[in-house]
Amino acid sequence: MLQFLASFYFNLSGLILCPLLGSIILSVIPNSRIRLIRGIGLCTSLITFLYSLFLWIRFDNSTAKFQFVETIRWLPYSNIHFYIGIDGISLFFVVLTTLLIPICILVGRSSIKSYKREYMIAFLICESFMIAVFCMPDLLLFYVFFESVLIPMFIIIGVWGSRQRKIQAAYQFFLYTLLGSVFMLLAILFILSQTGSTDLQILLTTEFSERRQILLWIAFFASFSVKVPMVPFHIWLPEAHVEAPTAGSVILAGILLKLGTYGFLRFSIPMFPEATLYFTPFIYALSVIAIIYTSLTTIRQIDLKKIIAYSSVAHMNFVTIGMFSLNIQGIEGSILLMLSHGLVPSALFLCVGALYDRHKTRLVKYYGGLVSTMPMFSTIFLFFTLANMSLPGTSSFIGEFLILVGAFQKNSLVATLAALGMILGAAYSLWLYNRVIFGNFKPKFLQKFSDLNRREVLIFLPFIVGIIWMGVYPEVFLECMHTSIGNLVQHGKFD
Repeated sequence: MLQFLASFYFNLSGLILCPLLGSIILSVIPNSRIRLIRGIGLCTSLITFLYSLFLWIRFDNSTAKFQFVETIRWLPYSNIHFYIGIDGISLFFVVLTTLLIPICILVGRSSIKSYKREYMIAFLICESFMIAVFCMPDLLLFYVFFESVLIPMFIIIGVWGSRQRKIQAAYQFFLYTLLGSVFMLLAILFILSQTGSTDLQILLTTEFSERRQILLWIAFFASFSVKVPMVPFHIWLPEAHVEAPTAGSVILAGILLKLGTYGFLRFSIPMFPEATLYFTPFIYALSVIAIIYTSLTTIRQIDLKKIIAYSSVAHMNFVTIGMFSLNIQGIEGSILLMLSHGLVPSALFLCVGALYDRHKTRLVKYYGGLVSTMPMFSTIFLFFTLANMSLPGTSSFIGEFLILVGAFQKNSLVATLAALGMILGAAYSLWLYNRVIFGNFKPKFLQKFSDLNRREVLIFLPFIVGIIWMGVYPEVFLECMHTSIGNLVQHGKFD
């Protein structure tokens, strides 16, 4: 039945435009029609998710070429086209994006009290921009949508943030990421002036001198490293996570941090192979420092969101080690860990959101003994805590294992130091679970009984299924990306 439905014509432009169309419809509905607004917002996001699943079904695993390609003349007197397409590297990021947005809309159903229509519109526009980023094999258009994502996220943090510092956090997020991207824009303009095109397919056949590769690589690094984020460019992330609403934290952790690592994988590594090899020791050093530093910093945090935010930085720097191992195992592991990272920290932020909605605090010291009053929550939180520790059978384990296999082939010392991150990850994950779930119950600060309701359990269900699926049978995901990654490694002559 699914194969029959998928045989109908689905294209990427429809996938990108579907959330935009939903946001336009929402903009003309009066604010008083709350149920209609919620229904249209949720239905639009679910249709987009089903749309992406049909593209996955129709995806051809045997080719490394871009699929579902569409080309529209954008600037009439230049060689710049509105060119979209996906391959094995970008496919699952599109699916992940369309999965998380309906969950964000469901989360806002109870926690968002003001500007509910505008909340739906902001998330649908953000979804459209994020899908476009993963579908753009053109440098200039990639940059346009890469930066456009900042606008709805700035509004989401600034308007629906939970504390007084939300405006400052929104500006810090916006300025940090925008400043780094200015250097990438200058590099793109230079590439356009030298080659006459920003089409990735053409640029992959263009040879830059080693000196130019190094300069261009640094310019791209300035933009992508802030988004990952890599130490010392990570300062904006904990602040943004703490001040953002729960759904904003889900999008930040689940999708926005992937834009930086995706940029490295899509543009920096294949376009500048000599510079990539030149800077690999530098990336290894930064990543190992970030893993150990942020893991140790996590242990001493007192805010639940900051704990997950710093652990998120450690996992994303694990991803950069896998990517810059420049072999198939390492890169496949890095993509799997990115997908896992889109599920595990997002689910942990939802757990924190569930606690905050009930008890109005995120400070660890006020929690304890929740196992007796929230047994369902305690069980689900335990599952995601074990997934965050990379327990075998969960998605994180497969990704980190492949990364360590790939890294060990290149540099055994880096792999050994990175493995310390797994040990420290287990330490802060178990410490957090023990403090919140066990110990003495504190009735002065906590309600007596306030377990998860049916809607919240339903929200957690896709995360549980995805984490177990990737952990038990990762071949479904690996077979789609293997050909594209093999082509990337072969093109750069990294083997």
